[in-house]
Amino acid sequence: MLTVDFDRLRVGRGTRFIDVGAGAGRHSYEALRRGALVTAYDMDEVELKGVEDMFGALELEGEVPPGGAGQVRVGDILDMPYADGSFDVVLASEILEHVPQDDQAISELVRILAPGGILAVTVPRWLPERVCWALSDEYHANEGGHIRIFKADELEAKIVAAGMTFTHKHHAHALHAPFWWLKCAVGVGREQHPLVRTYHRMLVWDMMKAPATTRLAERALNPVIGKSVALYFQKPL
Repeated sequence: MLTVDFDRLRVGRGTRFIDVGAGAGRHSYEALRRGALVTAYDMDEVELKGVEDMFGALELEGEVPPGGAGQVRVGDILDMPYADGSFDVVLASEILEHVPQDDQAISELVRILAPGGILAVTVPRWLPERVCWALSDEYHANEGGHIRIFKADELEAKIVAAGMTFTHKHHAHALHAPFWWLKCAVGVGREQHPLVRTYHRMLVWDMMKAPATTRLAERALNPVIGKSVALYFQKPL
C-alpha cells in the first residue's frame, strides 16, 4: 500500500533513495524493485531487521534489477549521519507527526537531498485526523504517538521556508479513514470487534485484488476524506 507516486519521484535504476522513518519498509521495497540504491532509515532496529530480510528475499526472487541494492540504517531523523546532498530522492512518510522538533527534522531532510533532487513528505490529513482525535485519546496520547495535526498548507510553507520548491500535492487512502474512525469509536485496541474485523477484511481484500470498483471509489473519495496528504518538492539547483 503505497502513499506516494513513484513515477512522480522518478525513482529508477541507480537512484539514491532514502526512506526516512521506513517502518516495515513498504516504500523501500518499491524503490528497490525499481533498481534504486535504497537506504531504509528508522529508529526501530527490530523493524529494520525485517526490512533487511525482505531485501534479501527480493534479491533471491529476482525482483531487484541489476544495480539495485538495499541497506538498512538505525538512526534519528534529527541527526542523520549523511553528508549534504547524499540522496537524489528523500521520502518521509507518516513520520513528522511523531517528531516534536519538526523544523529540525525538515532541515535534515532538506540537507541530505542533492540539488535538483525530490523530497516527498506525507502526513495524516487534517480532517480525518481531527475526527480520530475527537473520538479517542488512546489513538494519539501514547508514547511515540501523534503529537500534532498538520494542515497541508502550513506544512508546505515550513518546507518551502527551508529552501524547497513546492511542485505537487495529492491525497491517499480514503477507504482507510472510516476504518480508523471505526477503531477510534469502539476502542483502538479492540482488533477483534466484529465491525473492525469485517472492515479490515475488506481492506485486505481490496489491497490484494485491487478491483476496479473500489479503486474508482477511492480515487473519487481521496480529495474529500483521503487519510493521508502527500506533498512533493524539488531542491533548487
